[in-house]
Amino acid sequence: MDSVLAVRLQRQLGPFVLDIDFETGPGITVLYGHSGSGKSMTLKSIAGLARPDSGRIVFGGKVLFDAASSIDLAPHHRAAGLVTQGNTLLPHLDVQGNVEFGIHDLPRRERAARATELLDMFGLLGFEHRKPRSLSGGQQQRVAIARALARQSRLLLLDEPFSALDDALRNSMRRELLRLRTELGLTILFVTHDLREAHFLADRIAVFDAGRVLQLGAREDVFRRPASRRVAELTGVANIWEGVVTHVAPEAVAVNVEGASLRASPPARAFVPGERVHAVVRAERVNLRRDMQAASSPRNLIPAEVVAEFAYGSSHVLQLQPEGPGPRIEVEIAARPYEVLNITSRKLFNVEIDPADIHLVPGEDDHGGAITA
Repeated sequence: MDSVLAVRLQRQLGPFVLDIDFETGPGITVLYGHSGSGKSMTLKSIAGLARPDSGRIVFGGKVLFDAASSIDLAPHHRAAGLVTQGNTLLPHLDVQGNVEFGIHDLPRRERAARATELLDMFGLLGFEHRKPRSLSGGQQQRVAIARALARQSRLLLLDEPFSALDDALRNSMRRELLRLRTELGLTILFVTHDLREAHFLADRIAVFDAGRVLQLGAREDVFRRPASRRVAELTGVANIWEGVVTHVAPEAVAVNVEGASLRASPPARAFVPGERVHAVVRAERVNLRRDMQAASSPRNLIPAEVVAEFAYGSSHVLQLQPEGPGPRIEVEIAARPYEVLNITSRKLFNVEIDPADIHLVPGEDDHGGAITA
């Protein structure tokens, strides 16, 4: 069954303009970006709770909204279930009643059978007659998702559904969602501004900024190969260096960054010598080596000293300053390698960066304009 979602819409609210155009399919597509970037408005428009000024929304070959043709299906006709971060369960109904609420037009026996099937799927059998206030936060969200799926929804829209839960419950619900994706083959849109949550859940990521989708692609493509400096900033790339292309060859591109020559794998986009670029490198892709000899290697080796560090329990973030020319480099390292390398006592290392982990994007300033020399 076709489960492709195609969204093209425009809506203006005061000075804010939402203008997006994207297509996605089964699996989890995370709508990621800062608060106020248009993610929730997009979800509500798809669900039928907000009407765009113009555009077209199609799911599974069925037109949900088309401004030009005056098509605007009611929410209950869109085969979509919406779950938000707040507790939207009806307090006067028990768990069974909440799940059945969305399918009240079905015969009683069918409603009960569908509710039982969903409660079993979410491990909630035995809770049928409990009121929402007697449930834990995680149980409440399970009931909310079960209710969203009660109408045989093939499109699940989740607007920061776990943000009010504590860390343990949040992690449990994320794993539950991954199981749901695998078992039911749903098309899921998940809104978050939590970078770790986006990385954990996403099959694909749509990066939102100021009402636009800057990039949509597979998770690793977006994180490791951002389309622009702005996408790199939004997705947490710590190392963003201005540079100039000095040499282009089939096997590598040489870039001068603050006096240091770095090798990058040839990008999909063609660059030319003299062109201004940004070299972006994720902190977790940088390696530290104890040997200080700059041996012949296809990888970039930069002698550098640890000048600052920050501990985050399971990992450490280090900032290193090259002994010679070159940019300050941020490295994220897991707790065990941190201990093995004895970083608390030793501060001088060879920083190693694989050319495949240096991604080049066109030179732009912080406002998206061209860098001028």
